[in-house]
Amino acid sequence: MISTDDVEISFDEIPGWQVAVDREITVALDITLTDDLIAEGIARELVNRIQNIRKSNNFNVTDRINIMIQDHEVIQPAVEKFGDYIKNEVLGDVITLNGNTEGEEVEITETLSLKILITKV
Repeated sequence: MISTDDVEISFDEIPGWQVAVDREITVALDITLTDDLIAEGIARELVNRIQNIRKSNNFNVTDRINIMIQDHEVIQPAVEKFGDYIKNEVLGDVITLNGNTEGEEVEITETLSLKILITKV
């Protein structure tokens, strides 16, 4: 009969996985970024930036807004897949992607800054 004293468990680094061991518990997470996860992350960044713009413009918490975002290929999937989420979080009625947007320039990622303009409805 084999006992736990007869077995040694080890693991090697697996590309795309994060593994952690604490005594008798081992957890492995798939950390591969899919297109949907990237779009969701961008959507959350947009919510944060829009909320900051609302605050800096002294909008009331209940003010409904229209949102114009400078169009960019990185932003498009986020708005297409998570547009309703973004609108719900910031009390937005309409999100428009526009090539010539005025507004406040914000950093979305380390390599992407763009302009966002919000107006009260």
